[in-house]
Amino acid sequence: MEELIVSKEELIVMFEDEKIIDSGKGWIMGEKEVEIIALHEIDPKFLQDITNAKFYKITVKGKK
Repeated sequence: MEELIVSKEELIVMFEDEKIIDSGKGWIMGEKEVEIIALHEIDPKFLQDITNAKFYKITVKGKK
């Protein structure tokens, strides 16, 4: 899986439709553990809520 850029709304739907599952130890998409990275338009140090980004990047965990 290549990295995937999704909107906040698309990410919410992916969790609701169980395309991404929270295993309690990490996020699983398909059969791979993934990382979800918030993409901010401004410097995160100026943000009050770092979880409130407009877009998120999903990548396979540990893949460089």
